[in-house]
Amino acid sequence: MVLQTRLMSVPRVITVHTRSGARVHHKPNALLACRILRSGQCRSLSNINVKDKLSARYLFREAAIIDGKDFPSTMHFQVYDPATEAQIGVCPDLTPRQVDEAITAAHTAFQSFRRTTSFERAKLLREWRNLVMESQEDLATMITLENGKPIAEAKGEVAYAASFMDWFAGEAPRAYGDVIATSVAGNRAMTIKQPVGVCGIITPWNFPAAMITRKVAAAIAAGCTVVIKPDAETPFTAIALAKLAKIAGIPDGVVNVVTTKSFLKEVGEKFCTDERIKKLSFTGSTNVGKLLMAQSSSTLKKLSFELGGNAPFIVFPDVPVVDAVTAAVTSKFRGSGQTCVCANRIFVHESIYDEFCELLAERVSGFKIGNGLEDGINQGPLIHARAVDKVEGHVEDAIKHGGKVLAGGKRATEFGPHFYHPTVIKDAKPRMKIMKEETFGPVAAVFKFSTEAEVVALANDADVGLASYLMTNDINRAFRVAEQLEFGMVGVNTGIVSDCATPFGGVKFSGFGREGSKYGIEEYLNIKSITFGGIGAPY
Repeated sequence: MVLQTRLMSVPRVITVHTRSGARVHHKPNALLACRILRSGQCRSLSNINVKDKLSARYLFREAAIIDGKDFPSTMHFQVYDPATEAQIGVCPDLTPRQVDEAITAAHTAFQSFRRTTSFERAKLLREWRNLVMESQEDLATMITLENGKPIAEAKGEVAYAASFMDWFAGEAPRAYGDVIATSVAGNRAMTIKQPVGVCGIITPWNFPAAMITRKVAAAIAAGCTVVIKPDAETPFTAIALAKLAKIAGIPDGVVNVVTTKSFLKEVGEKFCTDERIKKLSFTGSTNVGKLLMAQSSSTLKKLSFELGGNAPFIVFPDVPVVDAVTAAVTSKFRGSGQTCVCANRIFVHESIYDEFCELLAERVSGFKIGNGLEDGINQGPLIHARAVDKVEGHVEDAIKHGGKVLAGGKRATEFGPHFYHPTVIKDAKPRMKIMKEETFGPVAAVFKFSTEAEVVALANDADVGLASYLMTNDINRAFRVAEQLEFGMVGVNTGIVSDCATPFGGVKFSGFGREGSKYGIEEYLNIKSITFGGIGAPY
C-alpha cells in the first residue's frame, strides 16, 4: 500500500491505494497509522526538502494550478524520488468535480484570450521561454528528483522544452490563411485560421517538461487555453512551468494544471466527454489512447495521439562500426531507455555483427549508474518497480530463447530497488518478447540480418510506427530504405530525431497528428472559409 497523505499531519481522512488500484478511506487514527507503518506495506516516510535544493523556492508548489491560483485539496497523493524512494512531496488528488473548475476557468479565459493578436501571444511565449531558461538549474533538479534521469539530461530537457516556446512564438504570426480563386464570377473567397478552444493536455512521466511545452506552446500560439494533467509520478515540474507562465504574464485561466492519482480514469473520461474541451492531446500507451478515442466519440473533439513505439535501428555494412555504436548508444540509453523513440530492436548486418556487439558491450559496461543528482552519472533509476519487473522479464525471455548477455543482465540492487544494469544481448531472435514489445528500459537486443529486403521486413513487423533509424553511407540506400520504413520518423546516420523544427508523430498504432514544426500549430486551429459575393464580373 502507498499512503496518500502524510501520516505525521494526522489528516481528516487517510486514503490508501492498494496494489490492485482500489481506494480505501479511513478516519484519522494514530493507532491505524502506526499499524500501517509497522506492517511494512508502505514506502519509507523519509522526506527530501526540495526547496532547499532550489534557488527559487517558490517554484516548488504542492498544489494544483487553476485560474492562476494554487488550488489545494483535502485529499493528496505522495510523490517519490525513484532513486532513493524518499518522499518529494504531496499533490492534490483532485476529483472530476474539482477538475471541472479548471475546465470552467480555461473556458472563461478563452473568450478573451482568443482575441489577443498573434504578436501578443508570441511575446508571452518568448517571456515564458526566458524565465524557463533562467530557471534551468531548478527545473532540472525537480525533473531529476521526480523522474530519476541524470541531471545533465534533465538540463538538456529543459532547454529542449524551452525551444518549443521559442519555435511557436515564431509560428504564431505565421498561421496564415489563403485567398482562393472561385468558380463563380464575382465571388471572392478566403480562409482564416482560428483557435479550436479549450484543450485537454495529458502528458507522461518520461519528459515532465518537454512533453508539456511541445503541446502547450503550440496551443497558446494558436490562441487556445489548456488544462494539463501531468502524470502522477512527475507533477511538480508541470506545476512549476505553470507558475512561470503566470510570472511571464500569461493571463489567469490560460494555463491550468490538475493533479490526480485516485481518479485517473474518471478525470480522463471527463476530458473526453466535456463538450467545452474541443481538443485532446495525449502522449502515452496505445491501449489508453484507444480508450480515450472511444470516450471522445460523443463529443467529436479534435484529437492528436502520440502512442507506443518499437523503434528499429538498422546498421548496414558500409558505415564505420564505431559511428554506428555511438549512434545506437545515444538512441538506446537516453533516459535509461525510457523514451518512446529509443531504439528497441537493433539490426546489424552479419558481416559486422560480432564487431558491433563487442564494441557496444564495451561501451555499455563503462556506464556510470547511480542517483542522477550525483556528478558523472549517465544511467539513473527506472521510474518504478513495475518498470524494473518488465525489463527483467524481457531479459529472462531473451535468455530462454538463446540470447547471450554480453553486459548487464541483472538488477542493480546495490544502487536501489529501481535500478537495472544497462544490458546488451547478442543472438536476439524474432520470437523473443523484445521483438514485439517495447521494453522501455536499458536493454539493447542485437539481431543479425543478411539482406536489405530481409531487414526492412523485420523492421516493419510491428503494429506501431513511431521512430526508426538506419546507418549507411550509401545515399541511394538511405533514400530507398527510409521511404520503405513504416514509421512516422526516420533518423539516417543519427540516433536523435527530436527537434522543435521537425514534425514528431507516428503511424499505425503509434497514433496520429504531429507535434513541433510548422505542422504542430495546425493541430490547435480550425480553418474557416469566407466567401464574398456580388463583387462584380472580372475585367
